[in-house]
Amino acid sequence: MKLKINKTTDNILMLYIMNISQIVLPLVLLPYLARVLSIASYGVVSYVKSIMVYSMLVIQFGFLLSGTKEVVETRNSKEKLGKVVGKITQAKLILSIPAFLILVILIFSIKILRQNPLFTVLMFIPSFLDIFIFEYLFRGLEKMNIVTIRYLISKSFSVICTFIFIKGDNQLLLIPIFDILGSFIAVLWGYQEFKKLNIKIIWDKLSNVTEALKESSLYFFSDISSTAFNALNTVCIGIFLSAKEVAFWGLILQFILAVDGLYRPLKDGVYPEMIKKRDLRLLAKVTAIFLPVVLIGCSITFFGSYWILYIVGGKKYTAASYLMKASVPLLFLLFLNSLSGWPLLGAIGKVREVTFSTVIGSIVQIIGLLILIITNHMSLFLVMVLRTISELCMLIIRLIYFDKFKNLYNKKSIAIN
Repeated sequence: MKLKINKTTDNILMLYIMNISQIVLPLVLLPYLARVLSIASYGVVSYVKSIMVYSMLVIQFGFLLSGTKEVVETRNSKEKLGKVVGKITQAKLILSIPAFLILVILIFSIKILRQNPLFTVLMFIPSFLDIFIFEYLFRGLEKMNIVTIRYLISKSFSVICTFIFIKGDNQLLLIPIFDILGSFIAVLWGYQEFKKLNIKIIWDKLSNVTEALKESSLYFFSDISSTAFNALNTVCIGIFLSAKEVAFWGLILQFILAVDGLYRPLKDGVYPEMIKKRDLRLLAKVTAIFLPVVLIGCSITFFGSYWILYIVGGKKYTAASYLMKASVPLLFLLFLNSLSGWPLLGAIGKVREVTFSTVIGSIVQIIGLLILIITNHMSLFLVMVLRTISELCMLIIRLIYFDKFKNLYNKKSIAIN
């Protein structure tokens, strides 16, 4: 078997460089912030970042996936690409309005946000600037080197400034300010690369923008449902538990997201190629290569949890080692789900099925959280167990759908316009 590996391999490599950077840069910064900030202030940073995940999702509205798919299908026509970029940009600008209004309501409703309103509003600005980065375009054109270099430059700037200027709780506002400056760098860099593609943005009529929102809504509901697994947990923990427990959860969640970030290049790298080829052999090969690595990583996490937390956050965070051990089954399931969603089912057009599986998982999560709240059993350990159960439900549903539709992989690949 000879796969068209060159472009796919380069794409995955660039994605890995970016995602490793997304892991390494925060993990380099994490021990520093954990030491210079109080546990309460670190809890504020973790909590507000979790809220910003929802703002980002509302603005993106699934266009990172639906836009990537549309770019793949129209990549040979610069005029069509210009229309895709135009209507998605218009849609995101419209979506930024309710996203900000919802944030304002949350600031007045949740104590930890009400106590830090300026910090919260400043953290929203990078989500808004993401509108002008056009990542879906570069992903669809399989030019991940542009996305990767841009990310490295902008985030390195933010991290370096944090090390230089943030020395304690009184510099808390500098954290979002540096993120904003880094986002401006990303926008400027992306604009220069966009001009080189010789694509002219074509603004579309409102009816077509509305249709784009409708088509991307399935991706959005899938994304926001999966986010319920992480951000919603943090929101509930912040409401019902202490700031110290928010900090503990935030630290462990950062580790989980870092591991999940290692899985993401596999999904993002093979997704465009799976759309074109629908070749299960590529997915099987990726799984066979990385599954042993995942198992080794899970073992290291379980047996080395105390020392991992000691190195990353200091002795004051080692009390959360039990929670890191409890996260190991989740880390394994995240790997399986990263490949069973968009690369496996989304590539054969089963967007509704991927969305349904994620929605069911989020419903399990929400019902579980309600039970914990009503019965007054809210704890970090039980939330982690619930998170794992939700992920397992999602995987089971996806595997059932795969068994039902596996014959579609024998069909011809889609035609690229």
